[in-house]
Amino acid sequence: MLLPIHFGNDGSWLGQSFGFFFTGYEGLASHGGTLGLMIALWLYVRKTKLSIWMVLDNIAIATGITACFIRLGNLMNSEIIGKVTDVPWAFIFERVDAVPRHPGQLYEAIAYAILFIIMWTIYKNNQKPTAKSQQLKVGSGWYFGFCLTYIFTFRFFIEYTKEIQEAFEASLPLDMGQILSIPFVVLGITCMIRAKAK
Repeated sequence: MLLPIHFGNDGSWLGQSFGFFFTGYEGLASHGGTLGLMIALWLYVRKTKLSIWMVLDNIAIATGITACFIRLGNLMNSEIIGKVTDVPWAFIFERVDAVPRHPGQLYEAIAYAILFIIMWTIYKNNQKPTAKSQQLKVGSGWYFGFCLTYIFTFRFFIEYTKEIQEAFEASLPLDMGQILSIPFVVLGITCMIRAKAK
């Protein structure tokens, strides 16, 4: 996943026409997207001189609905399929096979829509002049921390319903999605503790 090229069947990485099969960095999915977003926001903050916590909190409030639509797109494209199951709400992904599977993308879409509702409700309640929870003001870092903690905790557990995406994951105690989720959960909890302490 860290190598931006594909190896050919003969072990070479040279392609037929243009020198090599350049793929970019694959396999990072939402974890890589989150990391990329955080770097882009840091660069934006450096340029505009805005508060990093204000920018991160504002982005976090809208992240749930964005992630919901991304996962609905994954569902429509038969991407990130679930494990075989006999639950009554199982989906058959005809592009993949004719076996009923967990709709993990739908589980995530619902969870992220709920996250958006929670975040929006907390945000609106804390905009009132009588709001007592000063640590929940935008710019404290609490929204960003809550967003990371919620999304990647859910991602950690939802991975149990998904098929592994790379063969090497079969020998790991946790799959790559779970391993990559742990640092984001730790970062999220740290941001929430920091916001509350301030």
